[in-house]
Amino acid sequence: MNYLIVPGLNNSGPKHWQSFWAKSLPNAVRVEQRSWDKPQKEEWVETLDEAIKNLTGDTVIVAHSLGVATTVLWLAKKASEGSVPAHIKGAFLVSPSDVDNIEVIHSFAPMPLLKLPVPAAVVASDNDEFVTIERSEFFANSWGATLFRAGALGHINSDSDLKEWEQGRAFLAQFEQNL
Repeated sequence: MNYLIVPGLNNSGPKHWQSFWAKSLPNAVRVEQRSWDKPQKEEWVETLDEAIKNLTGDTVIVAHSLGVATTVLWLAKKASEGSVPAHIKGAFLVSPSDVDNIEVIHSFAPMPLLKLPVPAAVVASDNDEFVTIERSEFFANSWGATLFRAGALGHINSDSDLKEWEQGRAFLAQFEQNL
């Protein structure tokens, strides 16, 4: 399996679990946006599309925060076009930022609320400052996604200091068993 790492606002720094996974997961590739601190919805979705076009082999998208919104927007676009690439086997969506209710990323609103065209899992924290657990559950239900509750891990980012985040790796392995 290949993995496409899709970071959120301000990228995922060296202490972020996505940075650890980008090094430790086999066949991992990371999406690189032109502007990490001034995200533009269309540009981010197009950059994700280009990264996916360059992939070969079965791939799971591993997105975090605004990367989740970018991924869901891309999947919704591809579903409406009837052109979801066959090699995209699933989307592992961690801490989906609530773009409808956060001003700095509101340009990504509205969050698509459709059943996703690939299997998906949402990983949510009980005390995420950018999305309530109830809103994460709502997203997971709307997307037809499995929900994994990670406990109180904040935004599941660098501040959470999770390093390899073994709990997340276990969630990913469990998700992959059903692909």
